[in-house]
Amino acid sequence: MSINQSGWRPEMGDAQGSNDAPTFTGNRALMLEEPLIFEIADNSTTGVDFAEEDMPASRLGGLERQSDIGLPGLSEPETVRHYTRLSRQNYAIDLGLFPLGSCTMKHNPRLNERMARLPGFADIHPLQPVDSVQGALECIHELAEWLVKLTNMSSVAMSPKAGAHGELCGILAIRAALEARGEQRDVVLVPESAHGTNPATAAFAGYKVQAIAVTPDGRVDLDKLKERLGPDVAAVMITNPNTCGLFERDMKAISDAVHEAGGYVYCDGANFNAIVGRVRPGDLGVDAMHINLHKTFSTPHGGGGPGSGPVVFSAALTPFAPLPFVEKRDDGFHLVEEETADEHHGQSFGRMVAFHGQMGMFTRALSYIMSHGADGLRQVAEDAVLNANYILRSLEDVLEAPFGKGPCMHEALFGDAGIAEGLSTLDIAKALIDEGYHPMTMYFPLVVHGAMLIEPTETESKADLDQFIGALRSVVERARAGDESLKGAPYHAPRRRLDETQAARKPVLVWQEPELAQAAE
Repeated sequence: MSINQSGWRPEMGDAQGSNDAPTFTGNRALMLEEPLIFEIADNSTTGVDFAEEDMPASRLGGLERQSDIGLPGLSEPETVRHYTRLSRQNYAIDLGLFPLGSCTMKHNPRLNERMARLPGFADIHPLQPVDSVQGALECIHELAEWLVKLTNMSSVAMSPKAGAHGELCGILAIRAALEARGEQRDVVLVPESAHGTNPATAAFAGYKVQAIAVTPDGRVDLDKLKERLGPDVAAVMITNPNTCGLFERDMKAISDAVHEAGGYVYCDGANFNAIVGRVRPGDLGVDAMHINLHKTFSTPHGGGGPGSGPVVFSAALTPFAPLPFVEKRDDGFHLVEEETADEHHGQSFGRMVAFHGQMGMFTRALSYIMSHGADGLRQVAEDAVLNANYILRSLEDVLEAPFGKGPCMHEALFGDAGIAEGLSTLDIAKALIDEGYHPMTMYFPLVVHGAMLIEPTETESKADLDQFIGALRSVVERARAGDESLKGAPYHAPRRRLDETQAARKPVLVWQEPELAQAAE
């Protein structure tokens, strides 16, 4: 088998064409080659022409632009075609299975989108009088009640915008509670199996972060945790189910030990999709936990948002929860924006945001919850766990499953043992692109060498899972056999393998004319 420096094989055809037949345009059938918008535009023209005499007199007082604006000029058809072609190069959940582990990329029912676009939700303004947004406040209040019931907690703060924002909310409430007790604890313990945002959040809040080791079966080492607990420990931040895709069986014992030592338990709820309707974190001694509405309750996830990360609190932390919150009274719903004298919110640490929260996310999440009901939400967790275990058992004969002796939860975790020397997890991931899939999460969690983390969620059918399993198995078998052509993958994507390290260290963010770019080099 002949292989050139790029890893191309004769039977694979040309990277730009097929079977040694490159095309004049660079297009490959309906996979269209699309240049940058600056490269297809004429900077001297615009899509709309205005007659000079129709231009009003300038009111800029001599501050008018004296040079060309430098923006590309295109007609409407050119503009629409450019962005439509770019959209075809974007992988999305509406195209296929999105196997990112620990991210819960599942189908978003269109019913939820329709509800979020109702004028009474989509067109309101945060400064409207409260009596004109009673329906929206009722929606927030009803969603809050569902979240409290599903977690068996005492209260919920709806204003945090996403998971890490929710983590900060919980840690600030814990700090406020400790200050109210007159204690200055300065250490937060974070297990190695927790999400990477957990230690970052604790450090951002001013705490020292210390790691707690995991056992060989991928769970928190309870004995090591107990040894480290002391008067300087403010809290433990634990992810459950954890990032190894496993449920923390000792969660109640962990909470009891932390409470006995005077600390609080923060639970990262990013993986709540695996236990919703089955396990109530409040029963496990959790004091605070964020819930990613944009994961568990099917609101748009990825592409920069929008997100929403409400935080549920135990009775011990409820008085310190942030403002504002919705309160139901005899005369309707009210948005409480000042500290109250009652025992429930009398010591709030303040605000997380200027306004209440993300209305669109609340509406979508409530639609999802109401359309599923309590029994449907329970089935969500059961099917998500079933799908993950199906993937685990279907691939464990060709991929190392470091914690595969028992069942996993929402995601299957594999390592790179058995892959031929010189090949890596990255090569497998890039080859998956040629198979038509977005790669799984790579090299995380750090406790597994060459980690591959796959979360199929509950919304994938057995047929879809079988096709993905077949594609990944094929790639892995090539990697085990030492197929060097994997080093050149992807071959069939709009772009070949990029130097991602160079792109991260020296990103080119501004387009320049080719002559100017060469001169700069």
